[in-house]
Amino acid sequence: MSLNENDLQDALKKHFGFSQFRGLQEKVIQSLLKKENTFVIMPTGGGKSLCYQLPALMCEGTAIVVSPLIALMKNQVDAIRSISSEEGIAHVLNSSLNKSEIKKVKDDITSGVTKLLYVAPESLTKEEYVDFLKQQTISFLAIDEAHCISEWGHDFRPEYRNLRSIIKRIGENIPIIGLTATATPKVQEDILKNLGMTDANTFKASFNRPNLFYEIRPKTKHVDSDIIRFVKQNSGKSGIIYCLSRKRVEELAQTLEVNGVKAVPYHAGLDAKTRARHQDMFLMEDVDVVVATIAFGMGIDKPDVRFVIHHDIPKSIESYYQETGRAGRDGGEGHCLAYYSYKDIEKLEKFMSGKPVAEQEIGHALLQEVVAFAETSISRRKFILHYFGEEFDEVTGEGADMDDNVRNPKKKHEAQDDVKMLLEVVNKTGEIYKSKDLVNTLIGKSNALIISHKTHNQEFFGAGNHRDTGYWMALIRQVLVAGFLKKDIETYGVIRITKQGKNFLKAPESFMMTEDHTYEETGDDNIVAASKSSAKSGSTDIKLVTMLKDLRKSVGKKLGVPPFVVFQDPSLEDMALKYPITIEELANVHGVGEGKAKKYGKSFVDLISKYVEDNEIMRPDDFVVKSTGANSGLKLYIIQNVDRKLPLDDIASAKGMSMNDFIKEMEAIVYSGTKLNISYWIDDILDEDQQEEIHEYFIDADTDKINEALEEFDGDYDDEELRLYRIKFISEVAN
Repeated sequence: MSLNENDLQDALKKHFGFSQFRGLQEKVIQSLLKKENTFVIMPTGGGKSLCYQLPALMCEGTAIVVSPLIALMKNQVDAIRSISSEEGIAHVLNSSLNKSEIKKVKDDITSGVTKLLYVAPESLTKEEYVDFLKQQTISFLAIDEAHCISEWGHDFRPEYRNLRSIIKRIGENIPIIGLTATATPKVQEDILKNLGMTDANTFKASFNRPNLFYEIRPKTKHVDSDIIRFVKQNSGKSGIIYCLSRKRVEELAQTLEVNGVKAVPYHAGLDAKTRARHQDMFLMEDVDVVVATIAFGMGIDKPDVRFVIHHDIPKSIESYYQETGRAGRDGGEGHCLAYYSYKDIEKLEKFMSGKPVAEQEIGHALLQEVVAFAETSISRRKFILHYFGEEFDEVTGEGADMDDNVRNPKKKHEAQDDVKMLLEVVNKTGEIYKSKDLVNTLIGKSNALIISHKTHNQEFFGAGNHRDTGYWMALIRQVLVAGFLKKDIETYGVIRITKQGKNFLKAPESFMMTEDHTYEETGDDNIVAASKSSAKSGSTDIKLVTMLKDLRKSVGKKLGVPPFVVFQDPSLEDMALKYPITIEELANVHGVGEGKAKKYGKSFVDLISKYVEDNEIMRPDDFVVKSTGANSGLKLYIIQNVDRKLPLDDIASAKGMSMNDFIKEMEAIVYSGTKLNISYWIDDILDEDQQEEIHEYFIDADTDKINEALEEFDGDYDDEELRLYRIKFISEVAN
């Protein structure tokens, strides 16, 4: 079918009410109308679906659209039905239909009413459907989310690999259009090869979203406070917060609610009704924030999402790009904030350990790209676009200043000699190593692979040991982005030298290297401290911590108890982050609780109040994060059963908890000021003299740290005995 420009414009106006096409849409549609195989790479929000919807409405017969998600299909079917008087113009054919619904779909296709038929790839494997579709006029086949075909795609689905043979069975010369929002050069090649359409007309829109601001922050144990602060600073704006686990989604949504943010959870564990309700609440602006697993947002066409937060770093750059792409679809501002800690990467690697080796290799390679993105200090936009095979000028490019690295540039230094050394080592080792082993060669650290290639005997082995591992990893990343080296994906990331790299070796020139970020390990046990006494920094105020420790010492002395009995260190650190100035606010501080706040709190809130005033600290009270009391049911259960003097191991096993986790829960209860009388259990495991000995130790100790107690008693008591006695001690002495 050949149409001139005016005919296409008229069809667009008639069916969709738009007066002009966006970007590459018109060229893509013309290619498809000429019955030519077509491949479209168009970022989220670029108007991909119109590329097959309009030609389907214009062509004779029915277009088959393969899509991986039922929710996505339903949304699109509803959208097409809303622009037509014919209910049957679009249908879904999947496992959710009953017999009479399937008959209705078939009748509408046979009578020529249906223009678009959405199917899951699994449905196309059913003989009865294939036999039925063989006899119909099929205008073309559209494969949405085509990256699912590639094992190198971030969302690989094996059933997508069989589409080519299924299409052949339905009809020999059916044109195909493949569409994806994220595809690296390797994935693009994979899709075209698998679909047998290497002759396809390929249309690639720019991946640059100039209105999105990219920012990475280190993930500390105060991440919830930081998120609440960010959301409140963007009050009234719509946002999505992504977490990897359902449990975390529930907890964070609850914490936001308690702190006055209208938020709902969304994950696959909720029933369909609840999911639909929460999605509608977000679309209708009854809530501002959805806290979700990645199940949320596919096909959600909400144009005014103003921020996307990643509580956990995603598994691949593709996922990150796709999820951040849900912000600012209307062209307005979009803030993309992600929290990064290498511990999260290690967790994701653990999840992969049961998978086939090839799959693990791919997963690790994708994860290392995420690490590189988080830790890099070059333009994040340039990094992302380079990943998708697109060049970007970080000085003049559109949106060049829209990322944290560009706005807060790190120091640069001349690295010409190091680049030369790096390229020479790649050359001399015969381009066989991945980044990690290249770095090991440079710093002189041998392993089985290096020894098997006899690299450890070469004169250049260890030539770069004047620098550390982090430095060389950062340099490799920057040299890759500069185009002197490339990663060979086929071999899971082996580094090869490019023509540009060979030219550099012939005639070395200046190479200014940017120093990388160093994200300290920031798990639950330590805090990234900053000396800046400001609530904005999201870090503990060191000066205030020192003052609080002095006060704690004098309060302890006055009451004749060790300082840790009054408040533990993590509680003081949290006070120096949240600046509570009332007893009620103090009760929301980590490990304090109402009882303890009332008992010891007055002098502490007085000191903090004076400190805030003297130092003119910005202390919006909404920065004091209220806890959700999510564990209150478990807490009550433990208190009641300890009161009934039930054996502790029975209470733990009734809740499916290990003894270690159960002791942790009891510690949380007594440290926040509630009494727990476990003497009946202690009397069974420790005699009177032993109890007296441990009691005397704790009453004289400067700290309640168990490892110090273990050292003091030198093997007389184990960890569990000391922790249990400490619970009795805190309960009796402090509460």
